[in-house]
Amino acid sequence: MNEHSGQPGGATRSHENRRQVLYWRLLARLFDADEQPALESASVAIVDDLGLPAALLDPAVSVDTVVQRFPELAADIRDLMAPPSADPEPTGGPAPNGGPNRPGDDPASGVAAADDAGTPVDGAAPAPGTEPTAGDAGTPPGGADPVERVGTAEVRRAALVSKLLLNIFATGSGNVTATELARWQSDAGWFEQALGLAPGQLRSGRAGTGGGPGVGTQPGNGELAGVLTGIEGDLVRRMQLREVLGNSALASKLTPSMSLIEQLLRDKHNLSGVALANAKALIRRFVDEVAEVLRTQVQQTSVGTIDRSVPPKRVFRNLDLERTIWKNLTNWSPEDQRLYVDRLYYRQTARRTTPARLIVVVDQSGSMVDAMVNCTILASIFAGLPKVDVHLVAYDTRALDLTPWVHDPFEVLLRTKLGGGTDGTAALTLVRPKIAEPRNTVVVWISDYYESDPQGVFDGLAAMHRSGVRVIPVGSVSSGGQQSVNPWFRQRFKDLGAPVLSGHIRKLVFELKNFLS
Repeated sequence: MNEHSGQPGGATRSHENRRQVLYWRLLARLFDADEQPALESASVAIVDDLGLPAALLDPAVSVDTVVQRFPELAADIRDLMAPPSADPEPTGGPAPNGGPNRPGDDPASGVAAADDAGTPVDGAAPAPGTEPTAGDAGTPPGGADPVERVGTAEVRRAALVSKLLLNIFATGSGNVTATELARWQSDAGWFEQALGLAPGQLRSGRAGTGGGPGVGTQPGNGELAGVLTGIEGDLVRRMQLREVLGNSALASKLTPSMSLIEQLLRDKHNLSGVALANAKALIRRFVDEVAEVLRTQVQQTSVGTIDRSVPPKRVFRNLDLERTIWKNLTNWSPEDQRLYVDRLYYRQTARRTTPARLIVVVDQSGSMVDAMVNCTILASIFAGLPKVDVHLVAYDTRALDLTPWVHDPFEVLLRTKLGGGTDGTAALTLVRPKIAEPRNTVVVWISDYYESDPQGVFDGLAAMHRSGVRVIPVGSVSSGGQQSVNPWFRQRFKDLGAPVLSGHIRKLVFELKNFLS
């Protein structure tokens, strides 16, 4: 009995052992940069036997490089670790419960196909003169479920998965160059494609907006996104950023990310000349990318409530046909089979002309950089809507009115200064004069609420809330929503009826659209 006709137990165990060697090597390299000679030599032999390039075993070689040299591997890597769809396509892989493969199976997988007569070899009656054994294909003695078949396809998959995981999670220590960071970001893009997502989709927190069935909402995707973001942030911190920015060729290879933007904002006052120009270009690219995403979430926002005091305009496009029929049902004539209308009803469409005032207050301490970037961009988008008067205030120990630049988040970010203490009472002093009509005003206060005068800040916001202002306290509006919020403030805002909003920025967009519509 050969390997392709009811795969014998010996062949199965051989494939299992080879897969195990690849995974043991992966674990060894993740926890210890030093090579284990026995595992390395065995892995080289396995990869060579599979017809795969030896570069798969070298963490210094990027996935991009491997794909460029061996283009056929691109299709193998995409969706490599994606969850199966609810109704899988009938191609490739072993059939459920150890049964025969469907048409199109790859015999190299080590799972038997159907014979010429159409009868599956796996699970078929034994040939004359032979007895089925527990190690052979078919149903094991006693009717037990068949064991998992491990064939060449599974070993090949293990080699590709090992390459992705090693390149992503074995980042070493010490200084990092821009080239190394760009290589990691490219590898992370391939890792996301292997999960069935678009490059950058997981790290940007948009994993719920695309991908294949079940991909975006996979349990654990949020935690994985946080891990990738943390690794990227660590690489950025280890990078000699000023030297990289001084070289336009290296700076052009940088991929804008929240971690990189934070580093640029912290260090922008120490930059000049070419380095400062490159830093501004990276910030501008990131702002434009985030703005494009947020703009799609804000679009189609209708601003202004219906003004019931203004009589409806009596034109055909405002005719309320359903209400007209309902109100005139008493005029129905059974004899004539007609409905006689003695009054027409029209929809009221006039909207209040008083613009809603949106006041965004941002804590610019270092711990809130993610929220500050997102909310600054969001404020600029709402400032572009009709009949929305947007004001922007940033504070640490002092408050700064950034309203003149609210339409340009790039300029706003360049004028901020990360770090320092947190004194929200200074911001309250700037905000109070801006509240002309409390019931037509919304105050979005973004902070972690670790204030130097917590009682004073809370009393000020509570007073605004009681006066009719819509107060929206925001703890974090990052892609992962992992900022910590002072529990003292969290409880008091909850008791006030204005709970702290934390999580994805879509939550804040939803709240603002409800107020402005």
